[in-house]
Amino acid sequence: MTILEAFDVYRFFHTGESETLALRGVSLRLDEGELVALVGPSGSGKSTLLACLAGLDELDGGYVELLGERLTRRPETERARRRGANVGILMQSGNLFSSLSVTDNVKLATLLAGKSDNKRAKTLLIQTGLADRASAWPGQLSGGELARAGLAVALAAAPRLLLADEPTGEVDAMTERSILDVLNEQRRTGVAVLVATHSHALAACADRIIHLRDGKIDDA
Repeated sequence: MTILEAFDVYRFFHTGESETLALRGVSLRLDEGELVALVGPSGSGKSTLLACLAGLDELDGGYVELLGERLTRRPETERARRRGANVGILMQSGNLFSSLSVTDNVKLATLLAGKSDNKRAKTLLIQTGLADRASAWPGQLSGGELARAGLAVALAAAPRLLLADEPTGEVDAMTERSILDVLNEQRRTGVAVLVATHSHALAACADRIIHLRDGKIDDA
């Protein structure tokens, strides 16, 4: 089953009289239960593409479908509702509210998606190796712990699609392995996972690799 499909996506940014073509006609498909690595040099458009696929950013051309329905050019309230119910998003930073504990961050994400499952928060913290840090504040976490806590938040609402931006970018090899284990477990349960990464280890675990360069998919 196709979870997400993007058709000829364009995104431009304007600064004064200058124009940057961040995405130039990107098309891709993500199917149920597959892990796809999005790779490319810094500035190639990986983070912009994830934001567009999640409906966090407006497109300048093309469109995105989520579970067979158009996500692009819908009112933000509708995009937010569909995103909250079906899409888990892990950004490079800013995934946690600093005023909430790790557990409460995960529980809040569940509630915002219109779901209520207190047991899921505990299960996710066990899966991400944070059971003993459940009561900690984000400011008390290491870089690796923040990455895993952000992943738990992204998975709080049991999404059909996970979009992760450099989830192992600033972690040690052991933490990277634990994050890979969680991503593989999500794939086994049918979640479609797209990960923007520079990690060779993560790319080696992927079902497919999409190469992005200068805002375009490089098929070479």
